[in-house]
Amino acid sequence: MKIFAAGLLLAFTGIVSAATTDPNPPLPRKAPEFVINMQDGKQLLLSSFRGKVIAFAFMHYTCPHCKALCPILSTMQRDYAAKGVQFVGAIIEDGSKENLAEFNKLYVKGGFPVGWAPMPAALEFLKHPDLHYYIPMMAFIDRKGMIVSQYIGDNPFFGDQDKNIRAEVDKILGEKPAATKSVTKTIQAPTKK
Repeated sequence: MKIFAAGLLLAFTGIVSAATTDPNPPLPRKAPEFVINMQDGKQLLLSSFRGKVIAFAFMHYTCPHCKALCPILSTMQRDYAAKGVQFVGAIIEDGSKENLAEFNKLYVKGGFPVGWAPMPAALEFLKHPDLHYYIPMMAFIDRKGMIVSQYIGDNPFFGDQDKNIRAEVDKILGEKPAATKSVTKTIQAPTKK
C-alpha cells in the first residue's frame, strides 16, 4: 500500500509540475544554443547560423507529417538561401541516430541539414512541457537570434505547411508574401518486408 501511495503521489506531482509549465512561453525570446548531431558524427551548432533567419523543424523519423514536411523545406531552402534563410532539422525520437541515414536518404535528399538530438533538449529549447506534445514542431528565429514564433504539430499552422511556413519566413524577412499556389503532397513511407 505504501508503494502504491508513493507512486500515486509521484504521478500527481508530475502532473502538477507539467501543468504549471507554460505551453505558450513568451515570445520573442533569445534562442539558446542547440547541438544537432549530424550523420557524419560531427556536431552542428545552431549558433553557426547566427545572422540568418532560421526555420528549425523538430521531427520524428516515424511521423508521416514530418516525412511530408521534408521535401517542402528542401524546396524552401533552395528558394530562400539567397535571402539569408537557413532551414535545419533535428529528429528527436528514440532511435533517431540509428535511423537518421535512411530518413535523410528517403525524405530530405540533401535539401537542408537534418541531424538528431535528444527529445528533452528539444522540448527545453521550445520551453514546452514534456507531458504532451505533437510532431512536427517548428521554431522561427530572426537574424538577431530571437525565437519570434513557434508552432506545435496540432496547430492549424501545419494545415497548409507550404503557404504558412513561407508566410512566416517572409514576415521575419520583412517582405510581402508572394502569391503561391498551395500544393499538398502526401508521402507514404516505403513498406518494409
